[in-house]
This record gives sequence, structure tokens and C-alpha cells, in this order.
Amino acid sequence: MSVQPGDEFADTHPLPPPALPLAGAQAPAAMPTAIPSGPRPATIEFTGSGSEYFRIWIVNLLLILVTLSLYLPFARARRLRYFHANTLVHGHALGFHGDPWKMLRGHLLVIALFGSYALANRFSPSAGGIAVLVLAALWPALWHASMRFRLANTSWRGLRMRFTGSLGGAYLALLPALPVALVLAATAIAGQPGVEPSPALGVAVGLAFLAMLVLSPLALARTKRYQHSHYALAGETTAFTARIRSFYGLWLRTALVSLLPFAVMLVLIAAGMAVGMAGARGRAPSAAAIGMISVGVMLFYLLMFILMQPYFVSRLQNLVWGHTASPQVHFASALHLRRLSLLTLKNLVLMALTLGLYRPFAVVDTARLRLQSITVTLSGDVEQWIGATPGGAHDAAGDAAGDLLGVDLGM
Repeated sequence: MSVQPGDEFADTHPLPPPALPLAGAQAPAAMPTAIPSGPRPATIEFTGSGSEYFRIWIVNLLLILVTLSLYLPFARARRLRYFHANTLVHGHALGFHGDPWKMLRGHLLVIALFGSYALANRFSPSAGGIAVLVLAALWPALWHASMRFRLANTSWRGLRMRFTGSLGGAYLALLPALPVALVLAATAIAGQPGVEPSPALGVAVGLAFLAMLVLSPLALARTKRYQHSHYALAGETTAFTARIRSFYGLWLRTALVSLLPFAVMLVLIAAGMAVGMAGARGRAPSAAAIGMISVGVMLFYLLMFILMQPYFVSRLQNLVWGHTASPQVHFASALHLRRLSLLTLKNLVLMALTLGLYRPFAVVDTARLRLQSITVTLSGDVEQWIGATPGGAHDAAGDAAGDLLGVDLGM
């Protein structure tokens, strides 16, 4: 099972491992070759290069701009084909078979939904709030269709993968995220010109925001459980064993890590204000004071990008893939914070120096680090459960799911 690179990398579909070749001396011709019954590791390798992906990325970017985003589904299909083809598990690459014309249909549907929201929001505050709730009601169905489409159009060794989660399960998984929709709807209403401030509305927004903070780890846990409990290939279907309290622990530790950027910013802002107040009263703030405040804000954002975000991403990947397994395939992840932080810092510096042109190189390097941090352990006779699966049956299922809507949200 694989991890997809972020919005270049998404964590939505599995990378099933191929069987290992048998080691040691060959058995006599009259006797069948013994199949090792113990656990065996399978390697994950990413062979993409920044220079190759740069050519795909720059063409995609130009065509998206020229076509006013209509080329986006074709760009996503090209990107997925490249990353799938360069993701190998013990020498066997993934394949992506999504039809970009079907993806365009789903893309137009999403544009129509968000366009309806924008139009309703301009028409009246109440209509804008209702449009937010309608989008929230439809989002689990779009999410479910997106995962079915992505998995059904991903193959390994000639077999199509499957996503076995139900539509009802998608709604139950996203139920804890309902406060987010309520906050957005209330904000859309309250933020419109001519709307009188209401204490009751303010209290409702505050309570919904508080509920959103409290339920966010639960929402993340339920979405990951829904995703990682329904990845399937041949007769293997994954299960997810992480506990909800592990996600609350991750949330709390990430919040504690984020205190360092806040502390640095507050110290420098306080120092800048002190320098400014030390000057003559009534005069403009000194350059030193403005500079210290500006440096504090810049360091805050830099530390958030190179410390807090890598911490959350690395710990979440290790938690999720470390608790994903099927009866004969087990996963583990050892994504190191230091390596991801240094790579993030390098990518930010080089993207700033190249005015963003280094981005495809950054995406490839990040994909390589994250994919190759995942290990796969196989048990039993993998060739038997792969070889006993009729490929045609799963190809037909994949085509049916691919014809559903062509929705690919990149999640």
C-alpha cells in the first residue's frame, strides 16, 4: 500500500506488496519449492527524479492557467501515472488507469457545487449559510466516490485495488466534523454587510468553534479508520487498530511543540515594542523596533513550517501505517522528524531562491523520504493469494467504480 505525495501527497490508498523471491539453493526438480512461512520483508522504492517531474509539472501548470483550471483533471492524471509508475514494492510498480475525461466530469461537478455556494453567498447571507450546509451534506458522498475512483483505477501486478467502505460509513466517519460546517455557515451569515451582530449568534459560533477544537482529533481518527479499514487487493482487506486516544495524544503533543514558535514570536515582538517605547514619545517607531517585530513574525512562520508541521506529519504517518494490516500484510513506518524537518527547510529555501520553480524537486524528494520510510512485512504464501484471484473480475469492478462520477478530490 502506498502513501500519495501531499496535496502532492495524499494518504488514501494502499500499496500492496509483491512476493519475495525465494532465497537459498534451488530444490531438486522432482520436489516442489518450499514457501517460507515466516514473516518476510518487502522493499518499497521510489525511483522518480525532480528533473523528470519538472517537465510534467511545468506543462501541467501552464495548461491549467491557459484553460482556467479545466486541464486540472488531466494534470492530476499525468501526475498520478508518474508517481505510481515510480513507486515499486520489491521491483513491481503501481499503475494508474484513471480516465481524465471522467475525472473532468467530476471536476466540473465540484466547480458547479462551489460556484453555487459563491452565487448563493452573494445573493443573501441566509442562502450562503444554507449552501455551506448543502456542501457539508454532499461532501461525504464526494469523498467516498473519490476513494472508490482512486483505488479502482490503481493496479499492482495486473490486479485492480478496491475500496470496500460504504457510503453510510463515510457519513458516520465525517460526523464529528459537523461543527466545522456549522462554524462556516454561521460565519457566512454573520459576515455579510447589513447583518446586525447578535449575541446569540456569537455564542453559537463560539460553542461550535470550541466543539470543533475538541472533536478534531476524533474526526481525524474516524476518517483514518474508515480509510485504512477498507483497502483491498485480491483476498486481502486491511484493518486499522489505532485507538482514538492516540490521536488525542498526537494533537496534544503537536500543540506543545507549537509553543516554541509562539514563544519566539512573542519574545521578539515584546522586545520590539520595548525598543519602540524607549524612544521619544510621539515619534514614529524606530527601524530597530519594526525590524524585531518583523523578524519575530517571520521566525514564527518558519518554525511552524520546519518544526510543527513535520512533527505532525511524521508522527501521523507512523501512527496510521503502524496500525494498518491485513491477515498476511503488515505495515510499519519510521519517518524521522529530523530528516523531514531538514528536508522541509531545504525545500523552503530553494523554492524561495528559485521563485517556486524548485517545487517539483521538493515534491519528489518528500515523496521518496515518506514512501521509503514505510516497511512491509509479508506472511504466508503471497503468490497463492495473488495468483488465485481472477484479474478480470476485479478489473470489471474497477471500471464500474471508475464510471461512478470520476470524482478525484486528491485526498
